[in-house]
Amino acid sequence: MKKNPSPEVKLRLLEIKNLLKPLEAQEKALTLEIYTRAESLPNLLDSSVPKDPLEGQISRLINCSSEQDAETSSPNTLGHKEIGERLGIMDFTTASRVSGSSWYYLIGDGALLEQALVQYALSKTRKLGYKMVIPPSIVRSDIINACGFKPNDQNGEKQIYQLEGEDTALTGTAEIPLGALHSSSIFDQETVFPLKYVGISRAYRAEAGARGKDTKGLYRVHEFTKVELFHFTTPEISSEELENIKDLQSDIIHELGLSAKMINMPTTDLGSPAMKKYDCESWMPGRGGWGELTSCSNCGDYQSRRLGIRYYDKDSTVKHVHTLNGTAMAVPRVIVAIIEQNYDPETESILIPPVLRPFMDDKEYIIKN
Repeated sequence: MKKNPSPEVKLRLLEIKNLLKPLEAQEKALTLEIYTRAESLPNLLDSSVPKDPLEGQISRLINCSSEQDAETSSPNTLGHKEIGERLGIMDFTTASRVSGSSWYYLIGDGALLEQALVQYALSKTRKLGYKMVIPPSIVRSDIINACGFKPNDQNGEKQIYQLEGEDTALTGTAEIPLGALHSSSIFDQETVFPLKYVGISRAYRAEAGARGKDTKGLYRVHEFTKVELFHFTTPEISSEELENIKDLQSDIIHELGLSAKMINMPTTDLGSPAMKKYDCESWMPGRGGWGELTSCSNCGDYQSRRLGIRYYDKDSTVKHVHTLNGTAMAVPRVIVAIIEQNYDPETESILIPPVLRPFMDDKEYIIKN
């Protein structure tokens, strides 16, 4: 028969309980502080990242022999906004009245051009073994944080549209839900890496309206269509996979006929998750400068540790996978580059890249609607 504790034992248990309460609160506060400090640490850098923290290294020129060659190759000096409005394929005035600044309508061949870019990117990537995914556009805040995205950028500007009264937000890129596709799981031992996904989604950016000259037109907007690449792989081949993504991006830009440069980005341009990143920038005559078209990053195990994604290595040891992401098609910016590089002021027409024509009723030019 079980005996009840004596009054002395009960008193001692009560004393211990009272001693534990402040210690538990202290332990909780210290755990939170440790987690916050650890979360603020960026990923380790790959040894091939440029040593100069401010200057990237051009790793490849696309459809041009030099930067100067790209800057003088187009006869056009008009911006895409003026051209698009002249040809009736864009409407920013109505969009401003309906939705506010940094929103837009694509109309007629402008809308068709968007869909052509999407279908071209999806067709090309599927042929290379990518599995197509249409992910959700609303994701839990803890998933967004685990992927390394913050509510505010380095300048304190709001980046993410958080849903009022809910612990969720609109995604700024399909990278986030694609990264979470295998969260809290261990891949089977038979899994063959890399696993390659291509996701098509709308992307939402809250900071679009605070960038000076970039606020005009399509270059920096609140909502746009984006085709995203995502790889799950092992540490041994993740560096090679980044080069493969970069090569695919270069091939896409080459086939679109755009003059561009691929840059190995410096430390100051790497977000916390990235070990190494390449950006592809295209010459945009209307902006009088270079603008980013694509980006790809090797995030190592930064995201997988936070998302709980693991695999069995050849010795049956459980390890965290490496994750990589890259842009297959950030539609509005590619539209900017196509219009500004391919517009002929004399004929007032835009040459459609040959690879897009099958998706645009076999038209060669965009003319006034």
